[in-house]
Amino acid sequence: MKRSFINKIYLNSTIKRLEAKEKKLGSKALKVETFLNIRLALVISIFIIILFTCKYGAILAPVIALIFYILFEYFVYDYNIKKRGKKLEKEAIFFFEVLVLTLEGGRSLKHALDLTVENIDSEISLEFKTMLHEVKLGKSINEALEALKKRIPSEAINNAILNMVQANIYGTNIVDSLYNQIDYLRQKQILDVKAEIAKLPTKISVISVLFFIPIILLIILAPILLNYIMN
Repeated sequence: MKRSFINKIYLNSTIKRLEAKEKKLGSKALKVETFLNIRLALVISIFIIILFTCKYGAILAPVIALIFYILFEYFVYDYNIKKRGKKLEKEAIFFFEVLVLTLEGGRSLKHALDLTVENIDSEISLEFKTMLHEVKLGKSINEALEALKKRIPSEAINNAILNMVQANIYGTNIVDSLYNQIDYLRQKQILDVKAEIAKLPTKISVISVLFFIPIILLIILAPILLNYIMN
């Protein structure tokens, strides 16, 4: 992919960092070149608009442009990576359960993965299907699994993939380790739900402050204001 323009204005380390994030978002990810061009155009536009339309534009323009520059990457990549990671972890529980049952039938890891992806329709199944396609094109299963880890934004799932690689290298029993990862994913899912529940009082308080308290104050003060206006 030609990136002569962005290579001139961005460091290679920045481009590689964004490419790593792009991989973790799968096929729906915004391409790095497109992301950088859109962000640059928007930052320049915001800077110019604020600079020439606001009273204190010379002060506000660079500050707001910098905030937008940082937040744009967060919402395009980081937020969606975190969201995708949680989705994959939910799907991984069922996927690994089927994989373990297939392995317990005495099949090899590759054969078990083939059968599992054929019978499960999910995003994590598609990632493993891509991995198996890479094996057909000539990669070893360990190389394909290592490449898969770079596309999965979940440490728990990547630990399971690492166990597959080690089992393939050293011939260890992968079934027990996968059962452990399934239990861990279940516990993590429960903890995530509890964390969301714990945040509810704070969210409700914020909503109350922003919406209900002003309405209550308006109801209380309305008669006084009307009386003042009429007099």
